[in-house]
Amino acid sequence: MFGMATQMTYARRGVATEQMKQVAKDEDVTLEWLLPKIATGSIIIPSNNVRSQKIHNVGIGKGMKTKVNVNIGSSTLNVNVEEEVEKAKVALKYHADTIMDLSDGGDVGQIRRTLLDAAPITFGTVPIYEAYNFGVEKHKNPLDITEDDYLNAFENNIKDGVDYTTIHSGITKEIAKRILKVERYGGIVSKGGTITAAWMLKYDKENPYITHYDYMMELAQKYDVTFSLGDALRPGSILDSHDELQVQEMINIARLAKRANEKDVQVMIEGPGHVPLNEVAANVRLAKSLIGDVPYYVLGPLVTDIASGHDHIASAIGAAVSASEGVDLLCYLTPSEHLALPNADDVKAGLIAYRIAAHAGDLVKLREKAIKWDMKMTEARRTLDWEKQLALSIDPELAAKIHSRTGQHPGNSVPCTMCGGACVYLMLPQQRKYEKENQSLNQS
Repeated sequence: MFGMATQMTYARRGVATEQMKQVAKDEDVTLEWLLPKIATGSIIIPSNNVRSQKIHNVGIGKGMKTKVNVNIGSSTLNVNVEEEVEKAKVALKYHADTIMDLSDGGDVGQIRRTLLDAAPITFGTVPIYEAYNFGVEKHKNPLDITEDDYLNAFENNIKDGVDYTTIHSGITKEIAKRILKVERYGGIVSKGGTITAAWMLKYDKENPYITHYDYMMELAQKYDVTFSLGDALRPGSILDSHDELQVQEMINIARLAKRANEKDVQVMIEGPGHVPLNEVAANVRLAKSLIGDVPYYVLGPLVTDIASGHDHIASAIGAAVSASEGVDLLCYLTPSEHLALPNADDVKAGLIAYRIAAHAGDLVKLREKAIKWDMKMTEARRTLDWEKQLALSIDPELAAKIHSRTGQHPGNSVPCTMCGGACVYLMLPQQRKYEKENQSLNQS
């Protein structure tokens, strides 16, 4: 319809795209309600306009269900495309909303294209990882990359059809110099942030993502690529939460987000990281005070640093609190975080934990919509309807396996082996006929 048009462009002109219609249907909202939110940037629909296959688009932002992102991808020490495809399949099976390919080892372009084909859902990448790969392959030193390498990697990603890209544009040369003076317990843990900071210090140049931000916005507008403005200086320990580096970067990113929205480029902003439990809500409120209603996206956050092997649980605690405070997209962690590249089982465990966290948050911020699922489960439990209980579980396969492992009778209207004959719904059978005026637990 319009040249160089994004979802934001269409919304600002009052035109409902097919993607908007899909999101409105999924979220049970009207287009009249949705379009103004996209027009102002409080809701985004990442959807690269050159992506070849049809995908299921999701809305991310205020008034939408909390979405969950799954990270997959190769590393410099482990390159197995088949394993990454299997992880993508697991992510799809257990209902990830978005996938990010974080590959930095092997032929990252070919891996990206393979995973794009394997995962017909919203897809993101971190272009600096391809630039790093250029450094290793072309220059034999990752820090010998050029500004052209930064931009070429970005262009390669968006021309392949990725829907959103993380760009570390909030870290300036001035901040990079401060890193050497600000003592951090956990240091700088973002790979993209570390690469960019080290490059700026080596060449005494400004961040290419800042120098060429206008050009990148032109490309993003052309392909309708969403910027995920990265948290290069997120805390890598709860001891570093909300230090000057993290806050200064957030201020810079807030300004860049406004510039992008002025050009009809969709934006979301990334947050931490590692944050102690008593600061999680404060983090969201601080971020929202700076960025307004731009969608906010967090990695966890982890609320303790000692949960190795169980970081998906430790971080899901922070994720649930974050979602309840208004975070729009949760980036999962797996049991392998801080230990190794995750396998398919780790992907499942992390995704399930985060879907629980997202729903817990939605019960706070979207109660009337989100609680319908819980209401159905409550009725199924009260009436000893095991078929419905298992089907409604967030992980039906595991629920069925546990339910049947002690010889549980497969039919309905029987107790489980936990309470047996002492089942509360058998001892007081009238409880199974509970009704509440003007409210049916059978509602769809």
